[in-house]
This record gives sequence, C-alpha cells and structure tokens, in this order.
Amino acid sequence: MVAISLEKLLVLQDRDRKRLSFEQQLQAVPRERAAIEGKIAAEKSAIETAKAEWHGLESKKKQLELEIGTSEDKIGKYRTQQAQVRKNDEYQALTHEIETAQTGIGKLEEQEIGIMLSIDEAKKRFSAAEAELKQNIAGHEAKIRVLRERETQLEADVKASQDTVALARQEVPVPQLKIYDRIAVKPGHPVCVAVTAARCGGCHLKVSANVELEARKLEQVTTCDQCGRIVYWMP
Repeated sequence: MVAISLEKLLVLQDRDRKRLSFEQQLQAVPRERAAIEGKIAAEKSAIETAKAEWHGLESKKKQLELEIGTSEDKIGKYRTQQAQVRKNDEYQALTHEIETAQTGIGKLEEQEIGIMLSIDEAKKRFSAAEAELKQNIAGHEAKIRVLRERETQLEADVKASQDTVALARQEVPVPQLKIYDRIAVKPGHPVCVAVTAARCGGCHLKVSANVELEARKLEQVTTCDQCGRIVYWMP
C-alpha cells in the first residue's frame, strides 16, 4: 500500500478549488451580460415610450388642423352659395350652417390649444427622460465592456488553472487519485479534511476510533466513516 501523498493531495485540492472558482465566474458572465442587456433594452423602451407619447400628440394636432381646414373650406363654400341665392330662407339656412361650422371650429381650436400645451409638456418629459436614460445606457454599455474584458481574463485564468490541476494530478498516485475523483464529483465539496478532536472537518461528525488512528498514521488513504471524505489528523 502506497503511503498517502497528503501534501500532493492538498495541493491538488487547492488548485481544483481555484479552477472551479474561475469556471463558475466564467459561467456567470453570460447571465450578468444578459441582465445588463435587459436593462439597456428597458431604458431604450422607455425612451421610445416617451417619444411615442409626444408623436401621438403631434398626430392629434395635425388631425385637428385638418378638421379645422375642412370646416373653413365649408364656410367658404357656404359664403359663396349665400352670394348666389335669392330666397331668404335659403340664405338663413346657409347662415345657420356657417354658424354651426364656426362653433365647431371654435371647439376644435380649444382642443388644439390643449394639445399644444400637452405637446410642450411631452417634449420636456421626453428631453429629460432621453438625457437621463441615455446616460444610464452609456453606464450599462461601459459595464458590458468591462465584463467582456473580465470574460477574456477569466478564460485565460480557467485555461491556466486547468493546466496547473493537470500537473498536480500527475503527482498523485493513481489509486489515491481515483478515490479523490470519486469524492470530488460534487462541485465545491472538500475532498481532504482534517480530523480535529475526533471530528471530521467536512461533516463535523465524530469519526470512529479506528478512522482517527489511521488518520494519525498517514500510512494509507483514510476516509470518514460518516461522509466518505479523505481525512488526515490535525494535532
């Protein structure tokens, strides 16, 4: 039986933890980027909403202008007809139509004034929102640039850490490496832990007297009889 290569196993475990940390950070980058891109989309949508409100009011104003223009054309036609009729009742009927059209124009002009005021307010809201939201978008885009740089660095860190893990694995005897790999299947699950005061440093449960004795000897790989981790004695 080959004596446990404790130091080499601990080096491997330390390098494995660093590799896992880099890999987890790298895996998180797409989620972080998607979250920031979602914020950018929301900011742009808010700008478009403010712009749509303004443009909607402009469209209403143009529609009112068309209606006023149509009514003014009608009044012009009625006045032309008045100059041509001979009967008083026809003249009075045209006068009534003119007055009705003029009243309608007055109401439309009141609406137009209200919409023009609303347009001014909408323009102000849009300008304020656009300035603030564009500033927010610039901040989000800066974060994405930093994230891209971080992603590039993390890719390099992952590659380097994988290489150091591969080197560390070469130093551990194959039988012990198999035991290590069997325990290390759970990410972040410590493989090698100390036994202190007869308790496993992983599950914190009391180990048997035999396990504690074997952990003290370091003659072979000893595992916790509760959680299965590789244990070593810590004075």
